[in-house]
Amino acid sequence: MNSSSSSSSSSRRKFLDTGFAIGQKEIIRILILFLVLTASCLFLYKTAYPLQRLSFNNLTSLLASSSPETIKPDVALRKILENASNENNTVIITTLNQAWAEPKSIFDLFLESFRIGQGTQKLLKHVVVVCLDPKAFERCTQLHSNCYYLKTTSTDFSGDKAYNTPDYVNMMWRRIELLIQVLEMGFNFIFTDTDVMWLRDPFPRLYPDGDFQMACDKYFGNPTSFENWANGGFVYVRSNNRSIEFYKFWYKSRQNYSWLHDQDVFNRIKSDPFISKIGVKIRFFDTVYICGFCEPSKDMNLVCTMHGNCCLGLEKKIHDLNLILDDWRKYRSLSKHVQNTTWSAPLRCLEK
Repeated sequence: MNSSSSSSSSSRRKFLDTGFAIGQKEIIRILILFLVLTASCLFLYKTAYPLQRLSFNNLTSLLASSSPETIKPDVALRKILENASNENNTVIITTLNQAWAEPKSIFDLFLESFRIGQGTQKLLKHVVVVCLDPKAFERCTQLHSNCYYLKTTSTDFSGDKAYNTPDYVNMMWRRIELLIQVLEMGFNFIFTDTDVMWLRDPFPRLYPDGDFQMACDKYFGNPTSFENWANGGFVYVRSNNRSIEFYKFWYKSRQNYSWLHDQDVFNRIKSDPFISKIGVKIRFFDTVYICGFCEPSKDMNLVCTMHGNCCLGLEKKIHDLNLILDDWRKYRSLSKHVQNTTWSAPLRCLEK
């Protein structure tokens, strides 16, 4: 009886030892498999997104990328772009934060310009408003149909961001990052700052042969000259391999000029040999058509957009853009073209 019990106990120990050994092997095998999968994910991530640094948050998002929660933003953006695009797969994109979304602030003026513009009412349905904070998104949905909330975690974009401050620079680069996504989804776009007043349909003024077309603070008469003073507040881009490579190069170049915003970095890289290598065709808009406070159009009979640029201070900008819309209402009430163009603004924007 004792011998049998001892033999049985010994067998159980052997069985447990064997099971433990098998269990250890299985755990080791699972760990190895997990490490291999993680390494593969890291490799695929760096291949797909060579311009982004991999942080803990990136890694968490990457490993969870198959869950519905993580893919919803891209799906939501694509759906909004599809709903807003015209027959040429083109959308109009602007960005909005809480400060500019307040009643009687910039966003209200932006929408009003489409309503009173010449041939611009029909374009409102193609406008996608990318909201940078919850308050902006809430106000947008009260006034417009195509609103997209771009969630950000590292920076609070809700306040009025003074020109060239760190938060302003981060906001500009977040915008470039989003526009890369839009191009990769196959959509052409006009990007317009919200302080651009749309007075006429600008689509007839787009160049037929330009992949990337940009407004100017100062235009010197040649649409292909890099001597023009570029302004990123109004840009038209065709989605193709050239424009996508150009935008990725632009975004990557911020690493070399971390203290500069997107427009200044563009000025640093526009003559880079890589731009010629990829063959992207860059054009600049004549300020007769696409203008701003820096260089207002000299012909109200031809002007399409007026940008509240070269103006520091939200109150000054709102005041002067209201003057522009008043000028436009007066012009639209006339029965004939004006011979001499005079604008009431910039006015307060000229104050120091």
